Amino acid sequence: MKILIINPGGTSTKIAVFEDEQEVFKASIDHTAEELKPFPHVFDEFEYRKNLIIDTVEKAGYEIKEFGCVAGRGGLCRPVEGGTYAVNDLLIEDFRNAVCGEHASNLGAVIAKAIGDEIGVPSFIVDPVAVDEMIDKARITGISELERPAWFHALNHKAVARSIAEKIGKKYEECNFIVAHLGSGISICAHKNGKMVDGSGGRTNGPFSPERCGSLPTYPLVQLCYSGKYTESEMVNKISKFAGMYDYLGTKDSREVEKRIAEGDEKAKLIYDAFIYHTAKEICSYVPSLEGPVDRIIVTGGIAHSKYVTDEIARLTACVAPTEVVAGEYEMVALAKGSLRVMNGEEPAKEYK
Repeated sequence: MKILIINPGGTSTKIAVFEDEQEVFKASIDHTAEELKPFPHVFDEFEYRKNLIIDTVEKAGYEIKEFGCVAGRGGLCRPVEGGTYAVNDLLIEDFRNAVCGEHASNLGAVIAKAIGDEIGVPSFIVDPVAVDEMIDKARITGISELERPAWFHALNHKAVARSIAEKIGKKYEECNFIVAHLGSGISICAHKNGKMVDGSGGRTNGPFSPERCGSLPTYPLVQLCYSGKYTESEMVNKISKFAGMYDYLGTKDSREVEKRIAEGDEKAKLIYDAFIYHTAKEICSYVPSLEGPVDRIIVTGGIAHSKYVTDEIARLTACVAPTEVVAGEYEMVALAKGSLRVMNGEEPAKEYK
């Protein structure tokens, strides 16, 4: 079965064609600021991006009508449990109205359904960023007006967890994993019997990342917010775009940091080692949420390509479980496999409500 995969981002749209689980074509369509300027809202880009996708696929030698289903990256929808969802009208309306926020990924489902409907095949999203399977006690913060959010790289988390479960001869639903996605953003989650029951994301908690702050000391943060040095929007940018390694070292590129360390930069080594230390500490903090032995710690994302990072994380967390490294991101493969599980009758498509 041929599957068309659509993954829209802020400045590009990634597409791929799969023959069952095998990727046979991929492309990334870049969008310049000038090209996107006529569209005041993300949803306004729908026809523009859709037409580019169809044109690119047809130029690659594929006919749209030969696809058995279409899968799009899930965007900022209402909280859902993990799984593969048939794209329905309610999901489209929520993305149209940006009920949970505007993001280019909102267009994944919209374009997938439009193309699927035109050729009479199903359209899906798989494990969107809105996946929320956290246990209730994990949400409590200590201030009744605040709740810990579920805001993770769910698609890649669950993809690598399924892969490692298969490697060790078990089903994902039978495993206890702690998965650390390390990239420009970081999320670390406890996966208990197929559910992401607790976790952290670098904009609100957890370790700092190349550009995000992670957890911060509360009293000094309050004082900084009211110091008069920053407006609200500047403070939001400070913690989400210009924090972490960038704030200390002026770069968001972990490869550049490692190059500096190799050249004897002691400050770069201190900050990088602190990042690794806080990541390992966060991983270990999720042992109680699994209430039993941990099958594996899994390190994934772009920074997982660094042996410096993964070796040290494995050493610091060895008392918890062995570490498996699955470097990079597997979003396109995850979208294809999730769709196939439904199309092959291995699991039913879920309904978005």
